[in-house]
Amino acid sequence: MRLVAVDGPSGSGKSTYSAELAAGLGAVLVPTDHFATWDDPVSWWPRLLSGVLEPLWAGRPARYRRMDWSAGWPRLGDEVTFDVPGVLVLEGVSAARRSIADRLDEAVWVEHPDPEQRLARAVARDGERSRAHLVRWQAFERGWFAVDGTRARADRVVTTG
Repeated sequence: MRLVAVDGPSGSGKSTYSAELAAGLGAVLVPTDHFATWDDPVSWWPRLLSGVLEPLWAGRPARYRRMDWSAGWPRLGDEVTFDVPGVLVLEGVSAARRSIADRLDEAVWVEHPDPEQRLARAVARDGERSRAHLVRWQAFERGWFAVDGTRARADRVVTTG
C-alpha cells in the first residue's frame, strides 16, 4: 500500500485537493476530520493508528468509527471499514506528522497565502457558529506546524488561490 498524506492549515484547500487526488489515483481517502474534534485537534492519533494504519500495514482491513459533524459538534458516528487499498490518501491537519514521516510515500503540503481568506473559507464550509472554534483551531495549528516542521518535510507544496 502506498501512503500519501495531504497536510496544511485549515481553509487552505486540502479536502478539495485530496478528493481530486484520490479520485485520480483510485485511492481510499481518510480525512483526519473523521477523528479530530474541536477539543482534540491532534491527540486522537492513536485511534487512527490502531483502526486504520496498523491493520492496513499488517494486511488486514481498516475499521474505525468516524466523527459525525452534522450537528455542529462532533460525536462518534458510523463505522467505516475497507480492505487494504493500493493507495491510501490521509488528509487533514497533522496527516503528515513527523511520527510517520518514514512510512509516507509522499507528503503534500497545501497552503493558501492569506490567513483571513483561509478563515473565511473555513467559516463558509463549517458555518458561522464555528467561527470561534476555527479561530482557536487556526492558532493551535500554527504552533503544531512550527513544532512538527511539517511543511519543511513535504515532498510537494501546493499553493491554492
